[in-house]
Amino acid sequence: MRRRTVLRRLALAGTGVGLATGTTRGHPSPTGDGTAEPAASDTPVGEDPLGVLEMETVYEVVTSPDGHTAYVATGDGVALVDLVTPTSPRPLSRRTDLLADSDNGPIQRVQDLAVSGSRLLAAGPAHPADGAHGFVVFDVSDRRDPTRIAGLELDTRIHNCHFDGRYAYLTANDRDGNPLLVVDTETEQEVGEWSLLDAGDAWADVPTSLWPLHDVWVQDGRAYLAYWDGGTWIVDVSDPSDISLIANVRGRTPEDLAAIKDPGTERSEPPGNDHFVTVDEDASLLGVGGESWDLSDDGSGGPSGIDLYDISDPDDAELLSTLDPPPTSDPTPGGILTTAHNFELTDNRCYSAWYNGGVRVHDLTDPTAPEQVFEWRNTDATSFWTAQRAAGCFVAGSTNASQGTEVQPALYTFPDPRIRTPTADASATDAGAGGTDGTSLGVGGPGFGVGSALAAVGLAAWRARRRHD
Repeated sequence: MRRRTVLRRLALAGTGVGLATGTTRGHPSPTGDGTAEPAASDTPVGEDPLGVLEMETVYEVVTSPDGHTAYVATGDGVALVDLVTPTSPRPLSRRTDLLADSDNGPIQRVQDLAVSGSRLLAAGPAHPADGAHGFVVFDVSDRRDPTRIAGLELDTRIHNCHFDGRYAYLTANDRDGNPLLVVDTETEQEVGEWSLLDAGDAWADVPTSLWPLHDVWVQDGRAYLAYWDGGTWIVDVSDPSDISLIANVRGRTPEDLAAIKDPGTERSEPPGNDHFVTVDEDASLLGVGGESWDLSDDGSGGPSGIDLYDISDPDDAELLSTLDPPPTSDPTPGGILTTAHNFELTDNRCYSAWYNGGVRVHDLTDPTAPEQVFEWRNTDATSFWTAQRAAGCFVAGSTNASQGTEVQPALYTFPDPRIRTPTADASATDAGAGGTDGTSLGVGGPGFGVGSALAAVGLAAWRARRRHD
């Protein structure tokens, strides 16, 4: 395993890029005794937001392949927001009453979205709720007039989803075994399932509250599954009707979990709580975010961070580094939440959301030593659900959905920070000098100059590869 780390470092050294030092800006790190307090909540850290669009409700946010549109889950449906001018995000269209024509419709709480090219998948509810359970697919090629092209009512709530343009990958935690459910949206038929019960009979002895399928990410025929305390798993979904196990990246054994005497506390505090998973463009780097709190009096709980793994060999995954959570003075569920939520890995960056802990961007040029290059936090006024890259900026959704949080829901745009990356031709043009440093700059600000236009083209290219447009 260490050989891969060494090779990464040698590759960076060969291009003349200095290894990251781990220095961060903004809030202090917690001390060993956990006494560190967050900075004053009325003093934002880092650059100010470029723009803010207040909304009634905000849950998940995803962006279009060209980075010009944000799709927002609004509980009662979806909203499309224009990002062409990052300083002035503006509403374009909205769709509500999803599955209103179904037996139990409409869906009362749409919380998750996934986009593939010009198609948008909206699913819900995430938790037990009245109304329909299921999903709708929209054609969003006309941003002002999204058109429903598929929809299906199901017998399970759907906490999270993914979409490859044809198949919807859904977390079906109301079914036996908390399975991954795959639906062909063209035929509107279920085509496959997989759960930890397929990995071993011993999981039947573990309380299912310890291993719900919380999140799924699909790329290049592989699904990455976050099974909470059951860990993170990789399965082959190239044939959705015949899903097979590839590897268990991490997690406790079913025997250990079956022996837990207090599942309620165990599923709320670290370790474990694999909440969100995603991979970078070539799926060699995996990010696993935990979501946790402090429920006990012994100080054992608290917020979780984001672990980065080298999975170039899935059977021998290597933990490279951890992005620690922002500090908090009250890690209880109703306190100041700073645990990891949703994030994105792209272009040697990690864009991350930390509830009341704000948003951050890390330079992952050397994933063994991530460098924080951006942070913004306003504890009292925001609680961020996700952060996603767009054209000329990055966007983040602030929500009032978390326990104890009373904030104005809104979509925020932020400047995309500069990071250090190897230039494409460094080895060819400067081999004798050991290579040169290059700079990748995300352009913030109004409108599009040459720099932001090129950024948009590059963003569209990698998203096209990633999402199989």
